[in-house]
Amino acid sequence: MSENTGLASGSLGTIESVIMGIAGTAPAFSVAVTTATIVGAVGTLSVGSVLYCGLIMFGITLAFIHLNKISPNAGATYAWVGQVFGPSWGFFAGWGLLVASAVFMVSATIPAATATLAIVAPGEVSSTTWVPVVAALWLTAVTVVVTRGIKHASYAQVVFTIIETVILVALVVGAVIQYGGKPVHMPSFEWISPFAFTPQLFAVGALSGIFFYWGWDVTMNLGEETTGGEPHPSGKGAFWSMINLMIIFLILMTVVLIVLTDEEIEVASSNVLYAIANKLFPWPWNYLAVISTILSTIGTIETQILQFTRSMFAMARDRMLHPRYSIVHPEWQTPWIATFVIWFFGVVLLFGSTYLPTVKAILDSSVLAIGLQICFYMGLAGLACAWYYRGKLKEGFGAAVSYVLWPLFSALFMAFVAIYSIPTFDTVTVIIGVGGLLIGFIPLIANRMREKAIGGAA
Repeated sequence: MSENTGLASGSLGTIESVIMGIAGTAPAFSVAVTTATIVGAVGTLSVGSVLYCGLIMFGITLAFIHLNKISPNAGATYAWVGQVFGPSWGFFAGWGLLVASAVFMVSATIPAATATLAIVAPGEVSSTTWVPVVAALWLTAVTVVVTRGIKHASYAQVVFTIIETVILVALVVGAVIQYGGKPVHMPSFEWISPFAFTPQLFAVGALSGIFFYWGWDVTMNLGEETTGGEPHPSGKGAFWSMINLMIIFLILMTVVLIVLTDEEIEVASSNVLYAIANKLFPWPWNYLAVISTILSTIGTIETQILQFTRSMFAMARDRMLHPRYSIVHPEWQTPWIATFVIWFFGVVLLFGSTYLPTVKAILDSSVLAIGLQICFYMGLAGLACAWYYRGKLKEGFGAAVSYVLWPLFSALFMAFVAIYSIPTFDTVTVIIGVGGLLIGFIPLIANRMREKAIGGAA
């Protein structure tokens, strides 16, 4: 079982890559888990936050697409930043993703747990005891599927994403029919006006908005397992998943505001879609939103496990982490030890989160902490792209914007959001967000000492 046979190359095509990108960001999950946070922070300007963060994230998407041309690599950001800026920067780019993915096991599995409990035990939906238990069970089930092979994960994603999309379309149509003429919040240009934001409002809204779009980059981590072609399908998958996600999120955020009051959004917490369905459909059809949230959450847990394990695999393969994490199962062709690691840390963090007073507090802290870590590692990717392709500035306006200026602006904006937001965090969020990144010095130094000892012994 310990034989390293390599990943399952050529297993995914362009369509599967696009679906992986959409599933990685998980529209139903993102709206369910993030809406209460972003609306509580910026109100109706949340629509503008989602729009502008989408444009900013698209600059990072361009950076990933262009960096992928260097060579598709399971480590993605880690590999490219390391090649451009050196191994230490590459390590921390990869470490930022690893930490964000581990924390994400909390913010991702909790909505699946609360949605499940809404069906089987409604009285326990807000329980900080039962929610982590059910979340751990979901995490375990998804981990088993991912461990058994990339094709199994791909087939599951296709089915889940189709069902999720159908349910979301039903919610949008129902909202337009019932509330299009009498919206709770009257749509206005001010929702997207850049002049309606103060710097603080924009930074706070952006951190949550960036979390909305996170996950599409799983297509790049699966580059070694995607069939070839020009342009590479993993790049096409990232491009089209971002286009679709921007449209989906703008529509869904508008639906939330025209159907729900501010109080209903706050009370709904991680069940915003269920709150909408309750106002639109009679029982039992309102539970379709619960099913959508569960499927979406399972999908995004799966893709985050894939991102974590492929990044850890690539870092270990390059001996930036212990080589044991690069071991691939001979039959399933998955990095099974790395998969066990993300499962273990996910379970530990889930039960550690029970010390927070409410489920909403757990979600708010994890979403903001992950937003900071996303800004860190994706910002490094944007800077790496701009520097690597700086010669494109001489090749015309289109090349300059696509390869250098847009990725650079997006990277600088992410740096601004992170620096501006840290002083506004509570202690728990700072420990998770900043502390999680700083812990990376421990494995980096320990691994260098180990490699030095091995080299000296040889």
